[in-house]
Amino acid sequence: MNQIYTVAQVNGYIKRLFVSDYALNNIYIKGEVSNCKYHSSGHIYFTLKDTMSAMNCVMFASARKTGLSFRLADGQSVVAGGNVSVYERDGKYQLYAKEIFLHGAGALYEEYERLKQKLYEEGLFDMEKKKPIPAFPKKIGIVTSKTGAAIRDIESIAKRRNPYVQLVLYPAQVQGEGAGATIARGIERLDQMNMDTIIIGRGGGSIEDLWAFNEEIVARAIFRAKTPIISGTGHETDTTIADYVADLRAPTPSAACELAVPDYFALLEQFRSYEERLRLPIEKKIQTYRYLLETKQWRMMRVSPKQKLQEQKMRLADLELKLKDAMEHKIGEKRHSLALYAEKLHGLSPTAKLSSGYGFVTDKAGTVVRSIKQVNEGEPIQVTLLDGKIDAVVEAIKEQEQRKE
Repeated sequence: MNQIYTVAQVNGYIKRLFVSDYALNNIYIKGEVSNCKYHSSGHIYFTLKDTMSAMNCVMFASARKTGLSFRLADGQSVVAGGNVSVYERDGKYQLYAKEIFLHGAGALYEEYERLKQKLYEEGLFDMEKKKPIPAFPKKIGIVTSKTGAAIRDIESIAKRRNPYVQLVLYPAQVQGEGAGATIARGIERLDQMNMDTIIIGRGGGSIEDLWAFNEEIVARAIFRAKTPIISGTGHETDTTIADYVADLRAPTPSAACELAVPDYFALLEQFRSYEERLRLPIEKKIQTYRYLLETKQWRMMRVSPKQKLQEQKMRLADLELKLKDAMEHKIGEKRHSLALYAEKLHGLSPTAKLSSGYGFVTDKAGTVVRSIKQVNEGEPIQVTLLDGKIDAVVEAIKEQEQRKE
């Protein structure tokens, strides 16, 4: 049976092969940086790639002091020098970089840094000079390629968020010779058309592809514009000079459209929510004040002169009714008493006596004769009956005999 080795033995053996290879111990590798991460320890972990392959790399903090003069970032074309060896624990080989310098696009990167510093010193990046983006635009200008994915994304997003916003496209060359000049002309032209907001940008690409948005002519056109400008260039990790000068930077053209175009339907829903939140407490307050008003009205009615007058009228009517009843009762009693007195008086009335065949006698002076002693024989007298009077003369006077008990 053949000899059996452990994984550590095999990895160790492979590492010794790498260490013993002179070419791998002092090698320079060209490639594009990706997955670049700065660790808290100061080490930099990244990947070098080309169209065919990729390699893991690390630069220790101790090597950064002398071997790196710029900030490493994704998309940069660099040459990294160091040694290739195996990390035994994982069984993976990687480049241990001791120095890194820009290559190819690195020259553009250096120009980018130089122009950025120049414009920064001139104040083109100052935050206090940036214009606010309108919250509710009606017309939005767009400077980008008419055939690129960016304009299709912008149109789709704008239609979804707010179909009432008008989009005006200035078809610009966004890559290659003269692209910067056409972008600048597009900004100036749309600025003259009284747009509410202008969006400039394009899809992602290498630093060479995006270079038009790093040109000074574009930066100064953005700075001179009176219209607020949103820059959405490349992917989220790409940053151009146009992004620094613009009034607002978006990571992508699609994001720029979302920042420029308010979500009409979300606003409607928000307004409905605000209406509901306002309506409920208002209705509750109205109900509370209505109850208070009714209470106050009830209290006012109780102390109201009109109410008091009405109550007094009712009381007066009751008293009037009671007085009327009392008067009628009193009158009834008096009528009854009067009838009794009348009956008694009738019984005592001379006329009533006369009607029974009686009469009364008066002397010549008209004095009622009640006794025989008031007249003498031969004197004239007058007898009054029910239907008239009789004149007579006393012929004889007879005294009534006394009854014996």
